[in-house]
Amino acid sequence: MNRKLSAFAKVSIFVAIACIIALWFTPMWRIDLAAPQYPEGISMNIWINDVKGDVEIINGLNHYIGMKTIHKNDFKEFVYMPIALGIFCALGLVVFFLNRRIGFYIWTGLLLLIALVSMYDFWKWEYDYGHNLDPTAPIKVPGMAYQPPLIGYKKMLNFEALSQPDIGGWFFVAAALLLTGASVYEWRRAKKMGL
Repeated sequence: MNRKLSAFAKVSIFVAIACIIALWFTPMWRIDLAAPQYPEGISMNIWINDVKGDVEIINGLNHYIGMKTIHKNDFKEFVYMPIALGIFCALGLVVFFLNRRIGFYIWTGLLLLIALVSMYDFWKWEYDYGHNLDPTAPIKVPGMAYQPPLIGYKKMLNFEALSQPDIGGWFFVAAALLLTGASVYEWRRAKKMGL
């Protein structure tokens, strides 16, 4: 029984690895904020191992409503994510050389699992960031939470927030869609050929 990968699946392995490697060179996620006092907007860019952008301005603003400050060293994810994705890329090479569909399916599932766990972890951080407020903050609005949106738009007081993938995030999405599509193709191909 032939369980080997098609040429399309083999090529998709290297394209997906290239997309994931792009995360070391481009930001994964961005949160843009706009308000009357910041008509040009301010933003925070989340990289695979760092947080950049107008972080100090955001920290200064958030101090008034009791939100925690944002610092690179507070995120264990900046240690784990590069390791997890580095292992994922290395496993892709193993899948290529083993040349078996089952390995390709498992590898694709691993990327989707990394995506789901990462999004849940990000949502959990945002929830804590927006709800766990300092009770001694200068500005208190009873019942108000400041959780940024996971994806999309949200208005909080006089600020508008937009949360979305940045360049690296779109590379990640492209890798996930490519591998999912290639897995479906492999499954249909095997079924058609009776493998």
